[in-house]
Amino acid sequence: MKLRAPSVPLITVDPYFSVWSPADKLTESDTEHWTGKPNTIIGTASIDGTDYIFMGKSSRSSALVMEQTALNITALFTEYKFEAAGIELTAEFFTPLFADDYYYLTRPVSYLKLSYRSIDGKPHKVKAKLEASEELCLDYRGEYRITSDSFSIDGVNFARLGSKDQPVLEKSGDDLRIDWGYFYIATKGGKTYIEEQAFPYREKEKHGDIYMTFAVAENTVTKNGTLFTFAYDDVESIQYFGENLKSWWNKDGSKIESEIINAFNDYEAVRRRGIDFGRKLRKDAEKAGGEKYADLLELAYRQVCAAHKLVLDKEGNILYLSKECFSGGCAATVDVSYPSIPMFLLYNPELVHAMLRPVIRVARSDRWQYDFAPHDAGRYPHVNGQVYNMSKGAEGQMPVEECGNMLVMFAAAAIAKGDASFALENMDLLDRWLKYLEDNARDPENQLCTDDFCGHLAHNCNLTLKAISGIISYALIKKLAGDTGRCASLLAEAKEFAEDWAVRASNGDGSYRLAFDKPGTFSLKYNIVWDKIFGTNVMPRKVIDSELRSYRTRTMPYGIPLDNRMKYTKADWLIWTATLADTKAGFREIADKLWTAYNFSEARIPMNDWYWTVSAYKVGFQHRSVMGGIFIRLLDYTGKLKIKP
Repeated sequence: MKLRAPSVPLITVDPYFSVWSPADKLTESDTEHWTGKPNTIIGTASIDGTDYIFMGKSSRSSALVMEQTALNITALFTEYKFEAAGIELTAEFFTPLFADDYYYLTRPVSYLKLSYRSIDGKPHKVKAKLEASEELCLDYRGEYRITSDSFSIDGVNFARLGSKDQPVLEKSGDDLRIDWGYFYIATKGGKTYIEEQAFPYREKEKHGDIYMTFAVAENTVTKNGTLFTFAYDDVESIQYFGENLKSWWNKDGSKIESEIINAFNDYEAVRRRGIDFGRKLRKDAEKAGGEKYADLLELAYRQVCAAHKLVLDKEGNILYLSKECFSGGCAATVDVSYPSIPMFLLYNPELVHAMLRPVIRVARSDRWQYDFAPHDAGRYPHVNGQVYNMSKGAEGQMPVEECGNMLVMFAAAAIAKGDASFALENMDLLDRWLKYLEDNARDPENQLCTDDFCGHLAHNCNLTLKAISGIISYALIKKLAGDTGRCASLLAEAKEFAEDWAVRASNGDGSYRLAFDKPGTFSLKYNIVWDKIFGTNVMPRKVIDSELRSYRTRTMPYGIPLDNRMKYTKADWLIWTATLADTKAGFREIADKLWTAYNFSEARIPMNDWYWTVSAYKVGFQHRSVMGGIFIRLLDYTGKLKIKP
């Protein structure tokens, strides 16, 4: 990867168990949670008796700092190389997030393999020490007293940290970290232990120096590699309509210590599988969109998975719950799931069904009194019903937006699986949402759309495009169900909608408006991309081509603004818009701007999807699952969702 990542993924499991390095070099900063709060892990290598820091920015010891010589990020791996005292040290972080394998997708164990080679031709003795702070099991350091211990099972040595109070699933919100459950660091052989250490280099508190408890693992580093694991047992993961649910990995009562031992035993096989997955993703992405596009997908993959939690409901159905990271903290948000689905349609469309189930439950609840689709199913990790703007009634909702989103998600998953049974089980809801679009979306009233940070907007041209995509989607579900007559009539309806839209939205110069009543305005027309992906072609191609040409006059150094109101854009919508292009060159003309934005952004955070096109700096949001949306070019390139005549 040639992209300079704004922040580097190290441990990526779920919204709580998440550790990143917000710097070009692993020793330039302490490691952080995706929220930017410290999740300190310090790595020290002892080379022939002299200590060198290779991970973290610690000034509490006299250790020297290793020189970082390389960094490479692939879909599932982050590899660093360092040099000091005649050796090259390799540190390889790996989280086996296989979307089609729920065991590995949810097993909360992440690897660090350390190995070395002599570069001066002399023999060396190398030992490594990893120190993980209490911050990994608290919302903030010092929040609660810590319980800790170290022990051995079957030759694996463990150190464990947890809060003494264990407030399981008590809090919900956005800028929060876990404060229940137990963090583990382990190594095979070597030793583990617990330390309490003062950190005078940090800011002073009222009571003087800061003291933190650390779980420590030490081991000899071999030329072939020495393995460490980081793990987190959250005990109970999600509160779902009043019931606490466990993650998939421990659905049958498996213990975390056993899973950590399993992780040591299956490492080689899992690592080979991870390498093969990453190579295929890279190769496919380069074919679809070029080297810069491949870089973007490699950086996004782990983030997207780790912005979700997979659990089982009491009936044994999987629920794949996103956290709306740094944009309110809502769980199972429809207009966050909608942009994320291209990645999952490629690698496991059943996870799209798992995203839909919580929303369906909200829509069928007595509390939901509307004839349009909900916005969310709770605030992470509490999934007890919609929370967004409920006090504002219908005025605070996103009726056209969410109806269209739900119809597209149902249809896309059905086509990807070649099975419409899940959609057919819920046709009463789909019928209701289709009717809402038919009755209200030709010229929408003053409503919110997914870009709600812009506020309400009447006559929103993009919302009508969303409705067209929703009608197309419903038609294709009918086709899969064998009702070709109803499919044909709905596609004809969608085509009429599209032709009418092209007339009313036209600026007269080949570009199309933000709102029907606002001549001279513009916006990215990302919502019509499904017409191309499905191969339905209800929108005249000349309309798409002329709109794409018009963007050339709107392009800024780091992308095309979302619309004429401000000079910010959205990363997912930028790639959706680029995917409307018929050629790879046309795609890259737009999409490569996103690579440039991340490469030069001064915001050292996990991929953010809302940023300024003139500076590449973030406006808001980070670590959101919507980055799964940038896989849409690859999805289109595969032709996986093209419907045969």
